[in-house]
Amino acid sequence: MSETEFLEAYDPAAFARPALTVDLVLLGLSEGRPAVLLIERSQHPHAGRWALPGSFVAIDEPLDAAAGRILREKAGFGADEAARTHLEQLYTFGAVDRDPRMRIVSVAYLALLPEALFTQVLMGDAGLSAARMAVPGESEAGRPVAVFAARDRAARTAMPLGFDHADILALAILRLRGKLDYSDVGFALLPETFTLRQLQDVHEAILGTTLNKPAFRRRMLDRGWLVPTGARETGTSFRPAELYRYRKPL
Repeated sequence: MSETEFLEAYDPAAFARPALTVDLVLLGLSEGRPAVLLIERSQHPHAGRWALPGSFVAIDEPLDAAAGRILREKAGFGADEAARTHLEQLYTFGAVDRDPRMRIVSVAYLALLPEALFTQVLMGDAGLSAARMAVPGESEAGRPVAVFAARDRAARTAMPLGFDHADILALAILRLRGKLDYSDVGFALLPETFTLRQLQDVHEAILGTTLNKPAFRRRMLDRGWLVPTGARETGTSFRPAELYRYRKPL
């Protein structure tokens, strides 16, 4: 039997097929803390709980295309914004009981948003809400992440998450921590030009710890990733800091 004959005779219904979804972690910083954009579920299952924006994947739709579509449809991104957003596949979540409807496998993607874009998406018409993330310490690696309403900083109003989305957020933080020191991933959370203080703020927010200022700056400058722009920040009452731009290594 040839391969053509085999495929013509093959029955796709011979094996049960799980459904496939893509979920997006839209991550940024809010007041110096990691924050994520969530949507409140209006339908069962988990109605009234908060969830990552996501969608089922069409049978003829590539995964990356589905992630891009969710950026546009669920987060209100324009084509230019989507093209400039750091988007990477995070992990595949396939626990048998992760969704009570049926067997659903989800491929999670991580999208990193500079603060201006994070705020722009939050203020848009997509119906997303910002949640501050209680990031586990390094000794608690892998623990699910708790999220709290960004508008209630003092009250810490909890936002209960549906499905396994707390586990997805925990893995997103672990991925960032693992890549922060050797890759350029942290720069995706910064504007095009930034100060060394802003760069250190990003690292401290993701790592959940305070870093030694002189040692951090020396390490960053010695890598050759930073190009001084000759300009300084504006709108500050103290001596304005120099602005830098990230230069991708050759």
